Amino acid sequence: MTYRRARSLSHLLLRPAGLLFTAFALLSLSSNLYAQDWFKTETSRGVSNIRIAVADFKATASDPQTTPLKQTFDSTLFNDLSNAGIFDIVSKSLLPQTSPGAPGEMNLAQWSAAPTSAAMIAFGAFGSSGGRITVNGFLFDAKNAQFPQVLSKQYSEEANDENARQIAHRFADEIIFRLGGGVPGIAETKIYYVKFSGGNKEIWAMDYDGASQHQVTHLGTVSLSPRISPDNSRIAFSSLGREGFQIRMYSLLLNRMVNFPAAGGTNLSPAWSPNGRDLAFSSSRSGDPEIYIADSNGGSIRRATSFRGPDVSPVFNPKTGSQIAWISGRTGLPQLYIMDADGSAVTRLTDGGYATSVSWSPNGQFLAFAWDRKYGPGAPGGQDIYVMEVATKRWIQLTHEIGRCDFPSWSPDGRHIVFANSSNGRASSTRIVSMLADGTGRRNLTEPGADMPNWSWK
Repeated sequence: MTYRRARSLSHLLLRPAGLLFTAFALLSLSSNLYAQDWFKTETSRGVSNIRIAVADFKATASDPQTTPLKQTFDSTLFNDLSNAGIFDIVSKSLLPQTSPGAPGEMNLAQWSAAPTSAAMIAFGAFGSSGGRITVNGFLFDAKNAQFPQVLSKQYSEEANDENARQIAHRFADEIIFRLGGGVPGIAETKIYYVKFSGGNKEIWAMDYDGASQHQVTHLGTVSLSPRISPDNSRIAFSSLGREGFQIRMYSLLLNRMVNFPAAGGTNLSPAWSPNGRDLAFSSSRSGDPEIYIADSNGGSIRRATSFRGPDVSPVFNPKTGSQIAWISGRTGLPQLYIMDADGSAVTRLTDGGYATSVSWSPNGQFLAFAWDRKYGPGAPGGQDIYVMEVATKRWIQLTHEIGRCDFPSWSPDGRHIVFANSSNGRASSTRIVSMLADGTGRRNLTEPGADMPNWSWK
């Protein structure tokens, strides 16, 4: 099986014979005349980002491990807060020369005045002694001289580079939670994805920022579409075996595969309900790919769609669990739809082009999806990531002229989207990319050879 066939199997199911190069009606002019000012997610609430200074922590031990571990901690904390999407980070070149390690060493005037001009200051002390890391972290309000302390945290872990990173992640998330409207940060979240080498595709995992990349499955076959459960205990995915593509399950608690019953036909693109009790997926067991829902152990299977034409890529509304968005080719080229979880109240959201791979925002208000709006021979443009407001069907294009974009997945804070990008349309160049939910702040997380990302729920 070629890479393109394996990677886009769900997409190929949506290309009916004779329609691959069929022209379609373009979106109406009124659909194109949108304005970005309506697009309000957690990334943009109409207020300015908080200007925060992130000091290098003060070393408090002479252990040889202190310096390299502190460097890991300092860089990770700075990057976590820079990536959060809610801060204006003060350049380190503008910070005072001396970093405080404790509240009694803080001179607010130095940090609040130009050129630093910080509204908030993150600082503290870092030491490694006796094989353990000790960190005392503080967050101060630079404009409140009377009661400046906003946050104080202490951490102690075994001394190694990974723990230095994780402590920085935890402290960053504490700061983001306090200053970001009570929305938890994502520094401790994971991204699951497909990594390929030769003819095999395995499931891998990494930190939200691309660090700590490691292989999860070792099946020696083609595995697609990993989906992490809401409690982070299991990964559902589709894998090619003797019975064709089947839904498989990997336990992160047991570090091994666990049973999920096989079925007839091709079974693809699993998706968890927000309570973790149900799993939606596409199955051709009846001859035509339809959306089915089973319990988390593969039992109590019920069919949600019943219409001629392939139905794939379901995803639950994570806010309510009562709706499913999916891609259907029932009218020809694949389009984006939503329905109630029992299969009723079907609504088509896109009215042209070629839509694939949808992801629902955590607040239930938006859908991110891949869309080639002008699909056809010689048509301009290509496949990009879009976001649509479910209630109004208004959309915004997030990526432009960076190659083929596919498989968007929202972060649990709703401020970021991760997706797969191939600069030249070839499998060998596909990598995982992260961006803010408004399309800015794009960062490559992997080298080429990675695909189909899925962000953990928490």
